[in-house]
Amino acid sequence: MVFNANDPSGAGGLSADIAAMSSASAHVLSVVTGAYIRDTTEVHDHVAFDEDAVGEQARCALEDIPVQAFKVGFVGSPENLSAIAEITTDYAEVPVITYMPDLSWWDELAIENYLDACAELLLPQTTVLVGNHSTLCRWLLPDWSEDRAPGPREIARAAATHGVPYTLVTGFNAADQYLESHLASPETVLATARYERFDATFTGAGDTLSAALCALIAGGSDLQSACAEALTYLDQCLDAGFQPGMGHAVPDRLFWAHDDDEEADGESGGDDAPDTALDAGDFPLDTTRH
Repeated sequence: MVFNANDPSGAGGLSADIAAMSSASAHVLSVVTGAYIRDTTEVHDHVAFDEDAVGEQARCALEDIPVQAFKVGFVGSPENLSAIAEITTDYAEVPVITYMPDLSWWDELAIENYLDACAELLLPQTTVLVGNHSTLCRWLLPDWSEDRAPGPREIARAAATHGVPYTLVTGFNAADQYLESHLASPETVLATARYERFDATFTGAGDTLSAALCALIAGGSDLQSACAEALTYLDQCLDAGFQPGMGHAVPDRLFWAHDDDEEADGESGGDDAPDTALDAGDFPLDTTRH
């Protein structure tokens, strides 16, 4: 079950969640928490649903269908966070994947109230917190004063003070135009993925990653395997990304559905096809030590 806002541009929100989760063979129970007013360049505004409407959507579906995992994206208001936290508390055995997007488009007071509510109400129910390095640092470590940026364990420790056992931090700048993602607990970095930076600016990558991770966990994968596969999937989505409008690029979450058609048409495949996906050697889950 995913709680997220509708995105009319198709870049992120529920559109991203449904496509990514369906790619992982998951049946998606989608709860609409509101709607973005946005295009592929920027978010202009957001309209949140009433918390009763959000809660009733979820509980009606949950009374009919067993759920294996929850994903919570941007839900628009502290009241909606409270309603969702009540539901996840009632299903305490079900893992919760919480994704925190960049909210810099929003009013400063609204951001503060939303983040405070998320830390107080939802993070204690969260199994894995997913977010970009800069977003999580600004939120969880606002008083960081050292010259170097916080590392993954330091961010994970900050999240753990609110009850989060695992944190997946993306967007670490590495040498030679590479980016790194780290799955960490307060005690250790469990796994690291390193991949080449794309020239394009993408919208919807975080929703794509967190949705894929949620679906893979729901399907029975252990956390490290699910994280590795979700990051591989995102890398392939970005590699096949496209620009549907005049703004940013969008991940192609259904890239796998086009391969046969493109090869049949002679448009791709063979030795000329780019290969940027992470393989097992790039993500040595059982051999890496940090």
